[in-house]
Amino acid sequence: MLFESAQAFVNSPSHAVTAFGMSGVGKTRIAAMLRADNWFHYSIDYRIGTRYMGEFIVDNLKREAMKVPFLNALLHSDSIDISSNLRFENLEPLSAYLGAPGNTEQGGLTLKEYQKRQEQHRTAEIAAMLDVPYFIERAKTLYNYDDFIADTGGSLIEIVDPNDTNDRVINVLCASTTLLYIRGTDSDAQALIDRYKAAPKPMYYRPELLIEKWAEFKKINHIERDEDVSPTDFGAWGFEAILYDRLPRYQALADRYGYTIEGSELSTARDSKDFLELMRKAVSNRKAA
Repeated sequence: MLFESAQAFVNSPSHAVTAFGMSGVGKTRIAAMLRADNWFHYSIDYRIGTRYMGEFIVDNLKREAMKVPFLNALLHSDSIDISSNLRFENLEPLSAYLGAPGNTEQGGLTLKEYQKRQEQHRTAEIAAMLDVPYFIERAKTLYNYDDFIADTGGSLIEIVDPNDTNDRVINVLCASTTLLYIRGTDSDAQALIDRYKAAPKPMYYRPELLIEKWAEFKKINHIERDEDVSPTDFGAWGFEAILYDRLPRYQALADRYGYTIEGSELSTARDSKDFLELMRKAVSNRKAA
């Protein structure tokens, strides 16, 4: 959804924005700010972790609990219930389920199991993105929200192809929302890497990139067997590798279908008025380019 002019954007009676960019750049902070200012906040990761992967997550929790004799007996007698408390600001249940490949004694998953869960996430993320028009309509008719923001995960770029004019996800998003790239700096990237090491977020690799990076990590570290890979070390190394791999593809998506706002600019926004002014400038900048 591109606008003929900045004024056309300003005059729009309602706004629907899909924000994308690297994980941790500020998408959720902005969405939470707008939610407090009467925007509907649609979290893709929350939708993935509840509607589309909630059962996988809870079953995995139960599987782990069943290994404890005391909990095993209580679960068999239906004396306790186990659930996931996933929230917009806490995606730990989803992150824990996706995990990282490597030594199982260190909490890792076999590569085969990791690939299975990655495929579950890919399918779930596509479905959650295709739900955007439904939630825009739901936000309006059920809750009377005129303004809507889709808060995407960093892996949006892994499930779309900016060069494919028939890409279903892109076409659905462009038909119903304005695509907004929140662009970070090199210093932002390093801060995100450090933050990931302290508190991992859900991580998705497109299949061919996972195999490439898995082999590269083993080669760099002179590791022959999959089971000798440290899941913690690969998780942190892989996050950094995939982050830099995504940056030019984020930009390609924005250049072709949307607008760009610098993360440093967006960090100064305090309400929807500030956000809409930055959006107006982004529309003007694209028209002037």
